[in-house]
Amino acid sequence: MENVRAEKTHGVHLDAYSRCTHYFTDKDIVSIKFKCCSKYYACYKCHENLEQHPVIKWERADFSEKALRCGRCQFIFSIQSYLSGENYCPQCSALFNPLCKNHWDIYFNVSMADSSNYQSSL
Repeated sequence: MENVRAEKTHGVHLDAYSRCTHYFTDKDIVSIKFKCCSKYYACYKCHENLEQHPVIKWERADFSEKALRCGRCQFIFSIQSYLSGENYCPQCSALFNPLCKNHWDIYFNVSMADSSNYQSSL
């Protein structure tokens, strides 16, 4: 496992697992590196609150980029792994919120239809 503590997760009122004031269930523990600023944020609302620039979506050609981090074990993994996974960390098996796929089109260049069908298209 690579050393991932070098880059902190940003957000509003974060806890030790990267849950923020906007999303704070037991499963809201994955943070995303934003392509526009190369910073990890707990969610897009935290990015909106703390940055002065618009979100730039990750393109399909970038999906091999390691841009997701588990808030439990700090493992960094690829966008492709996240989009094709079963809503859990590939390292420690911590469960992620399955409703996050409703926001995939904010972070990734996928349509809402893709978020329902992406797993079967890989």
